[in-house]
Amino acid sequence: MLNPQWLRSFAALAELGNFTRTAERLDLTQAAVSQHVQRLEERLGPLLIRRPRQLELTPAGKALLAYCADVAGADQRLQQRLSAAETTRGEVSLISPGSIGLALYPQLLQLQQAYPGLSIRHRFAPDQEVLDAVLENRFELGLVTLRPDDQRLSVSRFAAEPLELVAPAGVAIRSWTDLQQLGFIDHPDGQAMASRLLSRRFPDEPGVRSLPCKGYINQISLILEPVAGGLGFTIIPRYARLAFTRPDAIQVISGEPEVVDTLWLLHRAEWPLSARAELVLQHLRPGFAGP
Repeated sequence: MLNPQWLRSFAALAELGNFTRTAERLDLTQAAVSQHVQRLEERLGPLLIRRPRQLELTPAGKALLAYCADVAGADQRLQQRLSAAETTRGEVSLISPGSIGLALYPQLLQLQQAYPGLSIRHRFAPDQEVLDAVLENRFELGLVTLRPDDQRLSVSRFAAEPLELVAPAGVAIRSWTDLQQLGFIDHPDGQAMASRLLSRRFPDEPGVRSLPCKGYINQISLILEPVAGGLGFTIIPRYARLAFTRPDAIQVISGEPEVVDTLWLLHRAEWPLSARAELVLQHLRPGFAGP
């Protein structure tokens, strides 16, 4: 039986690729992390190829990392089975895109205030990370914008979310020329979202890459700040716009056709949801039911 602490150190090191960051995450010394890896290598052979600024897993290291995921999944399943009947006590874990997350998190906190025995763990992440986290049992619930085709997952429709063209309040946007004069505020999904929406509303124009870029921000809660300041327009999902704290400083430019994403709820299909997760979904679904 391999020491669980050694396994935790190795799994964190494989994820972070750095002994110092791994030690900080696990609240250990760097020497302790090195010792844990050394002990594993004494049992299993070389696990890491150490290069300047880079760690690479050997085939044995990759096999051990898969084993770590299996152990973590088994531990989580045990905890879920032992506490699945607890409706208002214990942890509920949810991983979601940032836009819907901005709308979900305040409601999750309201639920936790109503039931102080609950512990809410919520992470913002892109689709692939959400998918991996649910499949690896690191989160019980996940939301994605692209429906996965995996028999290990139970997938259901959770919400519909249109993309919106958002501009500074009071600025007239009637044509492509108006967008050119205003300029685009970009973000990690900005080019893709703008291409999808603008190509439909302005099919005869050259596209978002021809527009002047007036700024870029990778924090979803801040994307509308430069827009509110009159620096440009952007394309974002509706829930991100609804979470903005200064709605009077912005405006949504309506138009046809709409581009609407479906948000899909994921959880592992092999075992039932915990009673806590069912409680959370009962609380959230009425406010996010799509058309």
